[in-house]
Amino acid sequence: MEILYLLIPLSVVLVFAIAIAFWWSVKSGQFDDLEGPGFKLLMDDDGPNIPNAGGEKKGDAEKV
Repeated sequence: MEILYLLIPLSVVLVFAIAIAFWWSVKSGQFDDLEGPGFKLLMDDDGPNIPNAGGEKKGDAEKV
């Protein structure tokens, strides 16, 4: 029974710590865009200077 004198305050402190960590993460923008980073990995970068698998730059193949 004496262990409850330790466990109840410890659990209250833990709940407050979790709530503060969640509040900080919401305020700092951690949950602003949940889908963007996942889609960003799937998008192709079709820039003009990106080398392809053969080591040639885009546009070099047409010059040959």
